[in-house]
Amino acid sequence: MSAYEALVREYESGVGISGSSMPALDPGTNLAATLPVWSLAGGAVASFAAAADRRRVAHGLTPLESVLDPARVAAAFSSERLFRVDGTPPDAFAELSGFFPTADGWVRTHANYSHHRERLLTVLGLPADAERATAVARMAELPAAEIEDRAGVSGAIAVRVRTEREWADSPQGGAAADGPLVAVEPRADRGPVESPAAATQMLPLRGVRVLDLTRVIAGPVATRALALLGAEVLRVDPPQLPEIPWQFLDTCQGKHSTLLDLRTELPVFTELLRTADVLVTGYRPGALEQLGVHAAEIRPGIVHGRVSAWGERGPWGARRGFDSIVQAASGISLIEGTLGNSQDASPVGALPAQALDHGSGYLLAAGVLDALTAREQDGLGRDVRVALARTASWLLRAPGRAPEHGPANIPGSEYTVEHDGVVTAAPALSEYPDYPWPASQYGTHGPNWTLRPAGFH
Repeated sequence: MSAYEALVREYESGVGISGSSMPALDPGTNLAATLPVWSLAGGAVASFAAAADRRRVAHGLTPLESVLDPARVAAAFSSERLFRVDGTPPDAFAELSGFFPTADGWVRTHANYSHHRERLLTVLGLPADAERATAVARMAELPAAEIEDRAGVSGAIAVRVRTEREWADSPQGGAAADGPLVAVEPRADRGPVESPAAATQMLPLRGVRVLDLTRVIAGPVATRALALLGAEVLRVDPPQLPEIPWQFLDTCQGKHSTLLDLRTELPVFTELLRTADVLVTGYRPGALEQLGVHAAEIRPGIVHGRVSAWGERGPWGARRGFDSIVQAASGISLIEGTLGNSQDASPVGALPAQALDHGSGYLLAAGVLDALTAREQDGLGRDVRVALARTASWLLRAPGRAPEHGPANIPGSEYTVEHDGVVTAAPALSEYPDYPWPASQYGTHGPNWTLRPAGFH
């Protein structure tokens, strides 16, 4: 069992990172579910905190030995429920994102991005301007498996809602359950061993440069966690695919944001990569290499963090996916729907937070921290991998199911921070009252490394 999985397992019994009992607040209050979501949330954040302490010790600094506040962790995992702009909550899902009945079951779709919406309508044989009612009627005519298969071919995002057993017995489910929760694998390429002189106790990643090529939740959560510890994070987005504004504001605190088209501006990106310590990507396996980016050749010794939906092996390795989609395919949606304590429970449901995303994000950040610490000893580059489906497999196997749970409460406003009318969840680690700075304006930074803004630690 890896160090990460061992820490996550400690939270199955409510035991914290330092071995002490958690505060009196029931850790499941704000993450109430049939599955033990608190085990995942507390354990993932604990893994991140422990990796940060290992780095501190390696630099001759005093560890913080964090004792986690369950409500603070739950707030961080439930950030979309707390997010506000001038008092208004976001529309988390678009009209064609969600559960839809089919001719023989259910599918779950994700069409928050316009290009994913267009692909879904193409799968259904409908024009790009088709209304929701037309799409719903069309899905009701088709078998769920047919919609899923068509989506996989076209790049749309839709899966058949499966039972837990159906997922476990499938080739893609078996591949997702295989391997460590966090894979940290040394490579043969070797770079210079950096001096740790810039690190401080609160900012143990000061002086570390991170290129962030991720979107939505898991990857941005990982790089935001690295920024919290002092890393200089530059997020890179393609200009032809605009980001969803509220998601950017919710997960990009402490980072700079630039726009680069890797198809036409690859030399600019390559130069950034040559001076980076960490590359974090959310592309499907092999996509970056197809663009001509071979990170280990361009920057020997780089730590490459990778987050994917389904893992890099198995028949679904090249498929797109999101937290909600993995929940539906893996059986979680049926567990959280039909096994709830309400007699009127829907046959399909969801976890009280995007826990696969947030949990995978903190686990990825923990692996990157340990890879950086190890590189300072041997100079070797490392690949760090997490997958939402692997995290889901852990959650499905964990003990402590509670089918008679009550509703998941929303954490209070005392676990939020506000800047210029934008309310977001505070950092999961209680030692940090806020992130280094609020999310900057999307895409307004140049493709270069910049010191932290004046006035911010």
